[in-house]
Amino acid sequence: MERLQKVIANMGYTSRRKAEELIKEKKVKVNGKIIDTLGYKVEDSDKIEVEGILLEKERKVYYLLNKPRGIITSSKDEKSRKTVVDLIDTDIRIYPVGRLDYDTTGAIILTNDGDLTNYLTHPKNEIEKVYVAKINGLLTGNDLKRLKVGIEIDNYITAPAKVKVKKIDREKNSSIVQIIIHEGKNHEIKKMFEALGHEVLKLKRERIAFLTVDDLKSGEYRMLSHNEIKKLYSYNQNKNRQ
Repeated sequence: MERLQKVIANMGYTSRRKAEELIKEKKVKVNGKIIDTLGYKVEDSDKIEVEGILLEKERKVYYLLNKPRGIITSSKDEKSRKTVVDLIDTDIRIYPVGRLDYDTTGAIILTNDGDLTNYLTHPKNEIEKVYVAKINGLLTGNDLKRLKVGIEIDNYITAPAKVKVKKIDREKNSSIVQIIIHEGKNHEIKKMFEALGHEVLKLKRERIAFLTVDDLKSGEYRMLSHNEIKKLYSYNQNKNRQ
């Protein structure tokens, strides 16, 4: 027997965190009975309904997308704007792993594998995300030090980031900066630079763990290989051995 929210995620309906919200909102039924307890466990033979939809087991699929600007990172949008899911040609219900802002581009994984989603998004696993940001102004040595040790935003201290200045343009008063983080909270990178007095003009996520979008044009995607999926599941362990 497994916890209801984990089963819902594994069946590809949504992420485990969102499944927990739906259970609390009494939008989940098991064998016709509303369940609002997060610790509730189900068997393989149980019939699960979420928001009136009877769930059926689907094969697991995994996509890597090079997200364009102006696309919502969500499985659906209340304002009927195009989402990252709309860019993937599949009949299987998938959802994005983590998020990228509307105007942020680059690597994002979409899947119906709830376990992998949970693994990649849980802070304890420290999955690296590599971003390149174009910011206004020139970073000082003190700015770099603050980013590398952690900076206060939204009443918490960010985890230490790896930062490297790739290019500066004194004439236009701008910098290109690579920054590597593993938290990925809402608008985190933009807020980190804003705390230092720098506006982020452009932001691209170039890598998730070992996955890059170097071979994908904006809006293009590809399926992950079996070996890549296995490597993602063991990424943290492999990184710690290095």
